[in-house]
Amino acid sequence: QVQVVESGGGLVQAGGSLRLSCEVSGMFLSYYIMGWFRQAPGKDREFVVGMSWSGDTTYNTDYADSVKGRFTISRDNARNTVYLQMNNLKPEDTAVYYCAAALGPRSLRARLSARSYDYWGQGTQVTVSS
Repeated sequence: QVQVVESGGGLVQAGGSLRLSCEVSGMFLSYYIMGWFRQAPGKDREFVVGMSWSGDTTYNTDYADSVKGRFTISRDNARNTVYLQMNNLKPEDTAVYYCAAALGPRSLRARLSARSYDYWGQGTQVTVSS
């Protein structure tokens, strides 16, 4: 059974940094896609960043325009963990952040859509104060 577990959220002042972690278990594939999404109160879930890879080869890294230059996705294959480093946080980054896994390759359009992901974590709250 695939499990996706996020951690690392919290409260931070504007301009600060946080690192989120996403550990995946029960999934053994030759091709992986992991994405980070977020959902603020009253808003739809939106794509933040995603990565696709196989072994040590990264095929795609996609970032939402709103986080380019501030957020970085990385992975540790040995730990089955994906990280989201968030720097220069802004109050508008406040949301519940979700990690998701997709089974098999996806087009760029699909990788940006929450509907394309098969497994989701429970979410972790990130609050940025002004």
